[in-house]
Formats: sequence, C-alpha cells, structure tokens
Amino acid sequence: MKNIKVIAFDADDTLFINETYFAETEEKFCSLMSDYLSNQGISKELFKVEIDNLRLYGYGIKGYILSMIEAAMSISNHTLPIEMIAKIIQYGKELLEKPIVLLDGVEETLDALHGKYKLVVATKGDLLDQRRKLHNSGLGHYFHHIEVMSDKQEVDYTDLIKRLEIEPSEFFMIGNSLKSDVLPVLAIGGHAVHIPFHTTWAHEKIAHKVVHANFSALEKITDVLKRLE
Repeated sequence: MKNIKVIAFDADDTLFINETYFAETEEKFCSLMSDYLSNQGISKELFKVEIDNLRLYGYGIKGYILSMIEAAMSISNHTLPIEMIAKIIQYGKELLEKPIVLLDGVEETLDALHGKYKLVVATKGDLLDQRRKLHNSGLGHYFHHIEVMSDKQEVDYTDLIKRLEIEPSEFFMIGNSLKSDVLPVLAIGGHAVHIPFHTTWAHEKIAHKVVHANFSALEKITDVLKRLE
C-alpha cells in the first residue's frame, strides 16, 4: 500500500445515494403496470429488457427510461395507452432530478486524502448525468480527474491507468460493487476495497467470495484511512 499514487472512487452508492432512487422508481413502475402483471413479473421483465439493452444504451437513467417503456409495451402486448408512456417518461425525469445525498463519511475521507494522493472518480453511466451529479455534490474540487466509463472491465481500467501514467500496483479502487469496482482491478494487478451499500442492482451481484492479497472488505468509507496507514 505504500506504493499507492492514485485512489479512485466509484460515484453511485459509494459517494452518494443512487440505487435507492432506482428502487423507488421501479416500485412506481410496478404500481403503474399492476393491471397487467404481478410486481414480480413486471420487475423480471424490466430487468431482462435492461440487460438486453446494455449493449445499445449502456448504463444510466436515460437507458433505464427507454427500457421501462419497452418493458411496458411488452407487458401490455403493445396496448399501452399514451398517457402511461408519458407517466413513465415523467418517472425518468424525476429520477434525473433527484437530490444528491452524500453518504456518511465521504467528505471527511476525501478531505483527509486530498493532497496526499491523486484522487479520481472512476464511474460508469451517462456522461451528462454523472457530471451533473458530481457538480451538484460539491465534491468536484477534491478530484484530479473524472472518468465516466461505458463499462468497467479490465480493459477500461487498463486504459485509465495508462492515461494516469502509473503502474497497476499504484492504483487503488474504492467502490460498492464487487463485480465492477473490485474484480477487474485485482485482475490487472491493482488494489481494491469493497464498501457495501444496503441495496445492490442484481446485475452487479456475484455468487462467490473474493479472496485476494490486494483486496479488503470494509464497513464504511472512513475505514479506508486506516487501511492506508
């Protein structure tokens, strides 16, 4: 850990709340579509459509809105009234305008690390939305670089590390997703910490336990400060 030069933070559900808002929106969507199918069936169809569309839309709220509309059309057998489509679009706009709520200990941790390491944001999603959230969070001044990735695979982290002009062993990633924030970083020789959020999108879950010399699982973000001692 003494060789660490760059510390990267995931944004959604690591710096500020995100998945909670998606869960609330999905509940409203299920309620809207309740005349057609059970909540479980609606959620299952929406998830299927979301995953199928990732290659086209990537991650983010705008793709989620389009997937809700497509799932609603499928569930209703293409009989969905235009008023309900308008309602789904409204849900999406409300999601885009949700307040930015920092997670406990985030600013304290960034303040303690700022100036000692080069801090960056490494997140995925829609570029405009992620930049908006970071701007509204008031955290932007802590970061040397903001990287909004289309995905978080080994190649994406390798490209980021090359741009930062460091070695993988000098890179330290902090995030709430084992699949996106931990496994790819460990695979290329970096360090990673998992700080769980109380809810996780099904697509980000993995079935196996992570055991690696460069990995730590921590309860809260402020524990990173002890990890770096």
